[in-house]
Amino acid sequence: QVQLVESGGGLVQPGGSLRLSCAASESIFSFNAMGWYRQAPGKQRELVALITVGGTTNYVDSVKGRVTISRNSPRNTVYLQMNSLKPEDTAFYYCNAAAISRTYWGQGTQVTVSS
Repeated sequence: QVQLVESGGGLVQPGGSLRLSCAASESIFSFNAMGWYRQAPGKQRELVALITVGGTTNYVDSVKGRVTISRNSPRNTVYLQMNSLKPEDTAFYYCNAAAISRTYWGQGTQVTVSS
């Protein structure tokens, strides 16, 4: 069973930055893509950003220009650098790892953007 462990969430003021980390228990190249999702209270979970095994990245429109997904393969870790945070970025953020026949989720980390 693959484990994904997120860290880096917390409380930040509007305009601030956070970097989320997702450490996988196996090589991140075992998966077709790894991504970050978020879910705010009363809303559906949405994809924030993903990175494919080939290095292609995709972002939801609301975070483009403010968020960067990256990876460190020797550490089996995927990062989400979030800048210029807004109150509407407040949500529980989940790491996801997806292969053809399997998908895994982390436990999530809370991000709260508030003054």
